[in-house]
Amino acid sequence: MASLIAFALTISLAFNIATSQSNITRGSSLTPNGATNAWLSPSGLYAFGFYPQKEGYALGIYTAQISQRTVVWTAGRDNLPLLYNATLRFTTDGRLVIDQAQGQQINIFDAGGASIASMQDSGNFVLYGSQGTVLWQTFDNPTDTLLAGQRLAAGKRLFSSISEVDQSIGVFRLVMQFDGNLVQYPKGGTRDAAYWASNTVGTGSNVTLNLDSDGFLYLLQNSTYLIRNLTQGRYPRNNTIYRMKIDVDGIFRLYSHDLRNMSKNGSVIWASSNNKCAGRGLCGVNGYCEVMNDDAQCRCLPGFEFVNPELWSMGCQRNYTVEKCKMNDLGTAVRMVSLSNARWEETTYDNPEATMTQEECSAACLNDCNCEVALFSGQECRLQRLPLRFMEVTDNESNVGLIKVYVASLNNGPDPSNPSIQVKKARRKGILVTGVSLISISLLVLLFSAVLIYKARVWAYRKLFENVGPRAFSYAELERITNGFKEELGRGSFGIVYKEFQTEMKVIGRTHHRNLTKLLGYCYEGSERLLVYEYMPQGSLADILFEPKRNIVPCWAERIRMAIDIAHGILYLHEECETAIIHCDIKPQNILMDEYNCAKISDFGLAKLLEHDQTRTSTLIRGTRGYVAPEWYKNLPITVKVDVFSFGIVLLEILCCRRSVENNFPVNEAILEEWVYDCYETDELSKLVNGEDVDKHALDRMVKIGLWCIQEDPALRPSVKQVVLMLEGTRVRCKGGLSAIRHKNQPMASPLLHRNGTIGAPLVPVGHF
Repeated sequence: MASLIAFALTISLAFNIATSQSNITRGSSLTPNGATNAWLSPSGLYAFGFYPQKEGYALGIYTAQISQRTVVWTAGRDNLPLLYNATLRFTTDGRLVIDQAQGQQINIFDAGGASIASMQDSGNFVLYGSQGTVLWQTFDNPTDTLLAGQRLAAGKRLFSSISEVDQSIGVFRLVMQFDGNLVQYPKGGTRDAAYWASNTVGTGSNVTLNLDSDGFLYLLQNSTYLIRNLTQGRYPRNNTIYRMKIDVDGIFRLYSHDLRNMSKNGSVIWASSNNKCAGRGLCGVNGYCEVMNDDAQCRCLPGFEFVNPELWSMGCQRNYTVEKCKMNDLGTAVRMVSLSNARWEETTYDNPEATMTQEECSAACLNDCNCEVALFSGQECRLQRLPLRFMEVTDNESNVGLIKVYVASLNNGPDPSNPSIQVKKARRKGILVTGVSLISISLLVLLFSAVLIYKARVWAYRKLFENVGPRAFSYAELERITNGFKEELGRGSFGIVYKEFQTEMKVIGRTHHRNLTKLLGYCYEGSERLLVYEYMPQGSLADILFEPKRNIVPCWAERIRMAIDIAHGILYLHEECETAIIHCDIKPQNILMDEYNCAKISDFGLAKLLEHDQTRTSTLIRGTRGYVAPEWYKNLPITVKVDVFSFGIVLLEILCCRRSVENNFPVNEAILEEWVYDCYETDELSKLVNGEDVDKHALDRMVKIGLWCIQEDPALRPSVKQVVLMLEGTRVRCKGGLSAIRHKNQPMASPLLHRNGTIGAPLVPVGHF
């Protein structure tokens, strides 16, 4: 009887809704190449379904009657493109999901309980409950577009697409902030990087951006009070639709479409800027924008080329390799190339006081191995490193950018007509003659002595390695020492996978650092593979942060010291080992604590060794979900920056004394990195430490470091050496001494609500500290 009543309610609901919209019942599905690949609105104006995407398909809402498809909403933008065998299902229990190959599933609405779905003529796709209530709708979850009748609520964001043929999340975002200000940022940019704002800050916490059917675009407080008009409206209503979109170039525009002429593209009737280069970061790192024939054109710094000429936002990279400072190497010339009217995000590390002219600024950078670019303004010289972000070259700037360029040979060396060239051919020639003479004499001496000492050196090294290093244990010895392996302290990542056992042996056997666990010995006997490490009495960092004894956690100063220890360990692996090592699984469970609470990195079973002069590698995905860098999922080359990303997540966990994902926290706090960003954006960082008495400036710096580390683009993340330097600048003393502790807050007892995955919180890199 209950099922019959439910069925009757569903039929009644379908009848009531059918007059204004088309309905989709449970069990319906779509496929890209099937008989049904879209669900149309009643008039056929809009369609919800699959459409071609670069290298595959996407699922979304688009205009079906206009000749050139206009996409107004896209599902699962972090998982594009979809494959040809993807299937959209409106399940029998009322969920909306995309099934892909190998059991992968993308949840659009996974709370369940929806009785009917509807594609409406307004462009809104809605899921209704059995009583006709709206459970979920695309109007509440915009991607890059607003349609008439839709609004952008406080705290919501629009993200541009990567390109016109790729609807994945791109470079720019439009944010309706809680302070009432509507702001445009480059993805990964701080507030200082904003390039457009409505200047309505302080007008209230419930301000929305609204679009009416006559093209009126405006900001409204509490749904009643008009804050600001962006357009005047009063455009034609009949046979015309309007949409506001943040375009690929970062400018948001208002378009109109005349439904009487379906072959005509939409017309722009308003734009946030008429400057095609207004979007900061349009050309990516080490690139800048110029307007040519009313179109934006990206350029690279001298000596650089596009990573992908078809995708400017990926930025520019050197068209040569620099292994070290070669200023004094034979056969190599170094020069400074000037770029007038330039500016970029400040990353100054030194201001030479003696510089007064552009030539002196060039010389200061040339004589500093750390300097890669300099910015000269008047009588001020600012030495900086790469990459350069948010670079602009305009007539309004008086700065001169000075870029260090390495020239392969003297024959193709510096242009003598360039006044900024500081490396003279004559000087190089003199160095060459002197160098050849010295080398000739040295070779005679070395050749004579090499034969005499070769055998002695080989013998010495053999003796050294015979007496230093992990000890080989028999299985019987370890069984006796551990009393039959009675007490298990934990499990590593390799388990009984022997190949990873060999990796861990190779990695840890050649390392020695106070912040790495010491390998005492090993057993490689028959089928037994065992590693013997030093005993770490305090357990793991996860034990201390997430499951502390007596419900207490370390004080602020102790947590900072732990973060510094971990960073030092990663720095050793990346830059101080004979062969660079990518750990690939940095997480609190793999950070062990000794009796002095010194943090030490352990578990090298997933580590990846780089060959000499190798900076990147390709391998199958490794690591632990929640700590894995985005490039793993995108099949991009893997560099040491994957460890920097993982460290960033761990650093945020250390600061907040909680896991990166807490399913029993409120929805806006469940994902740590998003919550941290929201708190940073609203200047409410004290929430992260629950009012703990910490230095606010230090907390702000630490949060910035963490957010900088977890940038989606590896090139925007700092090196671990930079991280160490920044962390060591935030040392503080704990009131009451290092043993002082505070009580950990209990998680709030509320269920995890479904968080729509279409728009996630963007992350911020750091410009100033």
